[in-house]
Amino acid sequence: MESNLEESENYLHNHYIHRSNWLRAAVLGANDGILSTASIAIGVAAASTTRDPIILATLAGLVAGALSMAAGEYVSVSSQTDIESADIEREKIELQESPKLELQFLAKIYEERGLSKETALTVAKELTEHDALAAHVRDELGINEISQANPIQAALASGAAFMVGGALPMVVALFLPLTHMEYYLYGFSILFLITLGTVAAKAGGSSIFKAIARITFWGTVAMGLTALVGYLFGVNL
Repeated sequence: MESNLEESENYLHNHYIHRSNWLRAAVLGANDGILSTASIAIGVAAASTTRDPIILATLAGLVAGALSMAAGEYVSVSSQTDIESADIEREKIELQESPKLELQFLAKIYEERGLSKETALTVAKELTEHDALAAHVRDELGINEISQANPIQAALASGAAFMVGGALPMVVALFLPLTHMEYYLYGFSILFLITLGTVAAKAGGSSIFKAIARITFWGTVAMGLTALVGYLFGVNL
């Protein structure tokens, strides 16, 4: 009986939302790393007859992209946390200046979610007595421990994932034959993207097919347009 109860509890708590922040940053970084580096390599390979320019351009794109991705994630997520902190401070002031009005507002939120007016008011009172600020932050502002962003975590996950993702097409550019290099880069990059989509879907508990289709389509578009640019310029490097 206890074993069944434990299994039921494990099943009910088998959710993945707590991974959303770092997983989003990591998938974005790896995806961008593969696409950006492969696209640069394909574009140069389409206009080059030697390997050195391809490697140089790929390496430059890899380093610059990883730093840019990490910095961008840190700045954007920091802006989000600044907004959240400012909203929490405003909520503190509102609770001090008009506690009765805030109580009514909280009860209204619960009523709109399906509780009766009396039950909603009772719940609002009990939660206010327990921790008024936490109740309003969670239910009025929609901020909780899971949704709160971590700038450093996002920056590290995104930058590191970009480096890993970008290193894959670079290995292709380093070791595979120069003849038809752009086709090698495209083919292997699609395989890398499919693998990334599969891993991301499994880690997030979502549809693998949708993840693969989405990531493969946009990868093909990005790399195809970059190769087209290389062919149109047709400069021998």
